[in-house]
Amino acid sequence: VQLQASGGGLVQTGGSLNLSCAASGIIFSINVMGWYRQAPGKQRELVATITSAGISVYSESVKGRFTISRDNAKNAVYLQMNSLKAEDTAVYYCNIRWVFGPPRSYNFWGQGTQVTVSS
Repeated sequence: VQLQASGGGLVQTGGSLNLSCAASGIIFSINVMGWYRQAPGKQRELVATITSAGISVYSESVKGRFTISRDNAKNAVYLQMNSLKAEDTAVYYCNIRWVFGPPRSYNFWGQGTQVTVSS
């Protein structure tokens, strides 16, 4: 499975960016796709996830500003980021995971895309 992310860049505080990620390969239809981020010197953290049924979860730091969505037919996930803050600066990674019997978890990461918010 490969994930290709795009859409990062440089934006001013208060601006918006939209990230996209497409997964390819053999993918179980019941899965969770999401975005994580890692700022310099910090651990990778959850931004938002969405299940194939459309149930989403957000970190408290992005609630109300970011929106995650997906296109199951394309195995794609999107992250609309509004009202960006300097603390949103990080490398953003897309992720897909699922569990398939006999119980085994599958977990894949994209290459990361840089988001830089200038004040």
